[in-house]
Amino acid sequence: MNRSSNSVIVILALSSFIIGCSDEAKHKETAEKARHSTTTAQEMANHAAHEMSGHAEGETPPSAIKPCTDCATDEIGRKADDLPPPIDRKESQLVTVDLYTDELVAEMMPEVTYQYWTYNGKVPGPFIRARAGDQIEIRLSHGKPGAVHQDHDEHTSTQHTAAGHSAHSIDLHAVIGPGGGAPLTQVGQGEEKRFRFKATRPGVYVYHCSSPHAPTHIANGMYGMILVEPEQGLAKVDREFYVMQGDFYTSGKYGDKGLQAFSKEKLLDENPEYFLFNGRVNSLSGDRALKAKVGQKLRLFVGVGSHIAANFHIVGEIFDNLYPEGAIMSPPLRNVQTTIIAPGSAVMIEFTAEVPGKYLLVDHSLTRSFDKGAMAELIVEGPERSEFYQPVSH
Repeated sequence: MNRSSNSVIVILALSSFIIGCSDEAKHKETAEKARHSTTTAQEMANHAAHEMSGHAEGETPPSAIKPCTDCATDEIGRKADDLPPPIDRKESQLVTVDLYTDELVAEMMPEVTYQYWTYNGKVPGPFIRARAGDQIEIRLSHGKPGAVHQDHDEHTSTQHTAAGHSAHSIDLHAVIGPGGGAPLTQVGQGEEKRFRFKATRPGVYVYHCSSPHAPTHIANGMYGMILVEPEQGLAKVDREFYVMQGDFYTSGKYGDKGLQAFSKEKLLDENPEYFLFNGRVNSLSGDRALKAKVGQKLRLFVGVGSHIAANFHIVGEIFDNLYPEGAIMSPPLRNVQTTIIAPGSAVMIEFTAEVPGKYLLVDHSLTRSFDKGAMAELIVEGPERSEFYQPVSH
């Protein structure tokens, strides 16, 4: 971290959002969480390129997902192109995945902040990629490794329990076995646990936290996606993207300013204030939009991490190939307009960018998009294709 480039946002007042903390402790905690840091373009490229790696059986592999210890907490959303490249090997290997849990305050939309619970400091968690036949070793730590000032240190174990994050875990839907790995990965403060499983079923799967109260952990952002590629690999495309929709339950209404507390009452009523792609409002818009060129073949992995089904649609596009429920070994549906994605499920979508322009990714229950945040952008650049799309003069 370049400490000389850091700036500290001093929070003058906090509500009693964090149970059991003194006013002084809460002030110190929030100021630390709001600390900005800079990451060079090369560091970002290295992080994206090396989040996953494979190793032959018997080798001692380095970490496959590198903890991003200098990531600024003011950006919670994972970029859509932050996923490992397709697998080009033909043999099975040991794939290691290093994950840490982190509760941090970040911006949900301008002037609105929230305490997210995360894997590796982003929502969604890292995209895990493996091949059928691989052994996958999950290494889960409670808290960011090497962090000097962790918010956990200012709370007792009793207060952690009251707040609901005294333990974290991971349940991977790609695992065949009780709890999907969750019984083997219940980690308390400062602990690390590991387990291995064999990836036997190709598909696109969701993973999430499964510690009490599991719905709360998930609603606060603890979810991600794991892809098990078939042995022969996937068909070649030009660009791939990673998008997950989540529903968030804040004490205030949509757009209410300030630090928003989690509302368990709204969660139990299934009444979220926000529907978000990749963690925050406009996480995948503007400079962070999905980007492609005319003629490129695109593949989207789209999932629902939390509790309410999505009605995923791209305005002005038709999906050439849709693999519903993550069933990538089944024949695809063709020429699909909108797909329903169940909670805890994912789909794979493929299409060719044919006409330049800006395309909106939405939940076609459209109030969720226009009034509650579930909107992203795909920017397609290139020459006009008048055979597809053109105005007609009178």
